[in-house]
Amino acid sequence: MSNLGHEIMIPSNNKRGKHRSQENGDRLSDLPDCVLLHILSYLNSIQAVQTCILSTRWKHLWKHIPTVKLHYLRNSPTVKRFDIFLSNMLALRDNSIALQALNLGRGLIEPQLLEKILNCVYSHNTHIHRLEISAISQSYPILSCVSSCKALTSLKLSLYNIGSRNYTETLFPTSLNLPLLTSLYLENFTFCGDEKGCAEPFSLFTKLNSLIIRHSKIKKAHILNISNETLVDLAMHYNSFNFAEIQLSTPSLCRFTFPDSLDQKICGTGLSCVKQVNINAPQNSYSMKHPFVLLGWLQDLANVESLKVTSITLQILSLVPNLLDVKLASLCNLKSLDIELRPLHGEFLLLLMKDDMLKKAIAKSHEEVAKLRKAFKAGLKLHPIPDGIVDFLRQNSPLAEVNITTKYKDCFNLKQVEEYVNGAKNTSYPQQFVVPASTASPSAALPSLHLCHAKKDTKRSGKIMSRMRNEIVGFKVKEKGESINVSDLRLWFPLGYVWIDGME
Repeated sequence: MSNLGHEIMIPSNNKRGKHRSQENGDRLSDLPDCVLLHILSYLNSIQAVQTCILSTRWKHLWKHIPTVKLHYLRNSPTVKRFDIFLSNMLALRDNSIALQALNLGRGLIEPQLLEKILNCVYSHNTHIHRLEISAISQSYPILSCVSSCKALTSLKLSLYNIGSRNYTETLFPTSLNLPLLTSLYLENFTFCGDEKGCAEPFSLFTKLNSLIIRHSKIKKAHILNISNETLVDLAMHYNSFNFAEIQLSTPSLCRFTFPDSLDQKICGTGLSCVKQVNINAPQNSYSMKHPFVLLGWLQDLANVESLKVTSITLQILSLVPNLLDVKLASLCNLKSLDIELRPLHGEFLLLLMKDDMLKKAIAKSHEEVAKLRKAFKAGLKLHPIPDGIVDFLRQNSPLAEVNITTKYKDCFNLKQVEEYVNGAKNTSYPQQFVVPASTASPSAALPSLHLCHAKKDTKRSGKIMSRMRNEIVGFKVKEKGESINVSDLRLWFPLGYVWIDGME
C-alpha cells in the first residue's frame, strides 16, 4: 500500500518506454477490487462502463459499482441512445450490490425511463444514501419513492415543466419524514400552507444541515416559515413573489444567502447568529423601498464575520438618503467584505443613480451640478462601487479586509477600482480553471499516481484506445485500516461511447 505514492510512467512509442512499462507492469489492475470500485464510483457511469475494454480484469468490474452517476457529456449521443444506454446499464449491473448513490442531474429523464430508475431505487431503498434527480414535472410519483428511502442523507430534486400548457404544481408533502437527511435541494416545488396561512415544510428534518430552494412558491399562505433546529446553511434563489414574508426559526444558522427578491420581509431569530452572508440584489426589478430593505437586512446582521455582496447591491443601497450619515449598530465583527463587480444594465436604476448624484452635487454648488451634467452628456460611466460605501460598511470594523473580484474582466479595470476604493487590500479575477492539486488545501494535496493502461484484448479496443484522454480523479480510501491517499489519478478512457454486451 505504501508504494501507491510513487510515479509510474505512461508508456511511449520508444524502446525505453516499452521497457519501463514491462518493468513496472500494470499497477492499476493489481489494486484490490474495493479500491478500484472506489475509484470508479467518482466517475460518470458512462466513463465507468468504458473501462470494460481495458482488459479482462476490468470487463465486469463496473457492474459492482455501488453508485450510478449519469450526466449528459459533451460528446453524448441522441437522447434516445442515451436512454437505451441507461436502461441497459441498470439491467446489467449486479443487483445484489446495494445501490448507495444515484445521481441523474444536468439532464431531463423521460417518464418511462424514470419509472425504471425509481423501481431500482425502490429495490434498494434501505441502502441508498444520496439521490439526485432532474425530471419533468408530474412525470412519475417521485416523492412517493423518495419517502421510502429512510437512509437518505442527501436529496436533490429538480422538476421542470416543458411544452405543457396545463402545468400542474408539484406539492412538497408536509409529512415527508427522512430522519437522516442532512442536505436538501429543491427546485420548482410548491409548499402548501396551513389554516393560519403559514407554510412550514422543513421542521420534520431533525438532522438537516444544508437547505437550498430555487424557483419555489407557496400555496394558500402568505408566510414561509423555515423552522429547523439544526440548519446551518440556507440559500434561496429566484423564488416566487406570491408570499410576503419569510420567518426564520433557525438557531444554528451560520451561512445565509438572501433571496434574490427584495420584496419579501425577513424576520425571526435566524439572522442573529449568522456568520457568513451573501446578498445578490437583482437589477431588473426595482422600487423605491428596495434600498431601505437592504439597509434593514444589514442592520439585523449582528454577528456576521463574512459579507459577500455584488456591486449592484451596493448601488441600490447607496440610494438611501444620507446613507453615509447612518450609524450602524451591526457589522461589529466583520472580518472580510467581498465585492463582486457586475455590469449595470438596468436603465431605471441607472437613471436613479444619476439623479442621486445630481442631488448631492446641488448641495455643493451650481458649478458642481453643471460640471456633472456635462460629464454625463460626454458619456461618463458611473463607478461600480459608490463613493464612501465601503467605509460605511466597515464603520464598526475598520480592519475588515476588502476583496474585489469580477467575472466580467472586459468591463472593469480592477487596478482603477483598487485606487478608487479606499482600503481595498486585495483585487483579483477569479480563477477560470480548477486549482491544481499542488496548490490546493493541505487535505487535498495528496501524492500523485500516473498509471499506464492495460494491454488491450481486441482490435476494436485498440482503435478506440487511440482516442483516449485523461480523466483526473482524487480520492481517499481505507483498506484494512490503512489510509490510502491518491490525487491526480490519471485513468485512460475513450472519447466515444463503449457499448457493452447487449447495448447497441
